[in-house]
Amino acid sequence: MTTPSDGNPVRKRALRAFLLRHKALTVTAAVVLLALFVAGAALFQPWRLFTSSTIDEALPGVGQTATPTGTLAVEPVPADPGTGAPTLVPAPAVVIAKGAFLSQEHPTSGTASLVKLPDGGLVLRLENLASSDGPDVKVWLSNQEAGGDWFKYRSGKWLDLGPVKATHGNQNYPVPAGADISGLTTVVLWCDRFSVAFGSAALE
Repeated sequence: MTTPSDGNPVRKRALRAFLLRHKALTVTAAVVLLALFVAGAALFQPWRLFTSSTIDEALPGVGQTATPTGTLAVEPVPADPGTGAPTLVPAPAVVIAKGAFLSQEHPTSGTASLVKLPDGGLVLRLENLASSDGPDVKVWLSNQEAGGDWFKYRSGKWLDLGPVKATHGNQNYPVPAGADISGLTTVVLWCDRFSVAFGSAALE
């Protein structure tokens, strides 16, 4: 006796008959599968594996450049012709700490610098950044060390500076006035949706 193959017409007719008898169940199952597919695509956004973006922001302050690590000072300029008194102007922005990115969940390179501006404000500057796109990626200052596993970042202290502006390029993230950043010596590109670090840099 020969066992019918999967392509046997009898089995095909039986399957069609089953689907017709359970039409409502078939439609419901199809709708559920479609909903799961759409929800999964919205959550994981797999197309971001193939997308990137670039930004090139100048350091805040026209004509100002960052000087090596040091303290903000003032520099004398020629005397005011009207009063004869010397005029003082703010020195250029000063790099307080700097570090190179280490790869974690995704290949990440570039540098991160904590910069003190002439007006006294602080900005985190990322230069020559190259990382991957992803859903809900934030720029954090963390008190956990750079590199290694990323589970530690959730259990530590952090300051969220906002969504990453682009996967590549030079970009600035102002530190809110009055924010306590003592001990926050690591920059983390943090995917908030999946709790993973794309990369991190130690500020030294």
